[in-house]
Amino acid sequence: MSTTNSSKQTASAEMFFDPLCPWAWMTSRWLMEVEKVRDIEVTWSVMSLSVLNEGRDGLSEGYRKLLDRGWGPVRVITAAARDHGDKVKKPLYDAIGTRLHPGQRGDTPEDLRQVIVESLDEVGLPGELIDYADNVPGDEIDVALRESHDRGIGLVGEDVGTPVISIGDVAFFGPVVTPAPKGEAAGKLWDGCLLVAGTPGFYEIKRTRVKGPDFS
Repeated sequence: MSTTNSSKQTASAEMFFDPLCPWAWMTSRWLMEVEKVRDIEVTWSVMSLSVLNEGRDGLSEGYRKLLDRGWGPVRVITAAARDHGDKVKKPLYDAIGTRLHPGQRGDTPEDLRQVIVESLDEVGLPGELIDYADNVPGDEIDVALRESHDRGIGLVGEDVGTPVISIGDVAFFGPVVTPAPKGEAAGKLWDGCLLVAGTPGFYEIKRTRVKGPDFS
């Protein structure tokens, strides 16, 4: 992060993520690069594809199984933040996401649970937090998770997913990008996102995605 101009104030941005989403993972790696070349500091909050898609018809069997597994990571991160402070969300996300995405793990409920256990151990958090992984509608963790999700999705609307990024009065879904730009290229993409998302009346730019996430 640049500190050469003391007259500049570091802006606070917030990213809402679901650990299971590979595109949110790509965006998070990009934002880490942006922090190096622009005067921003990112805070991290959970949202949930499982919450977003509750009660929706027409989902494929594979995606429905993914959503059924999706409660575990967001619930454990929410419980960890409750017990140990918001500072643990990002390192726990990093540990889980590294195993899920570059590591290509978590395709079964059993392996996903093991991923979470290993990640808790890596960042020095109590292994007992895995007990919060199972979906319990209406419990304290469920309420906190839904509050965080609703805060994020409320910034952009129901017809998008994760990630959501907010900075000041500007919020947007995405960007969906692969591979994650680095260095000044990351900064230029950031500048462009702020420009278009901050334009009154602007809603959408999109083209067909022809590549999957590149985690290299």
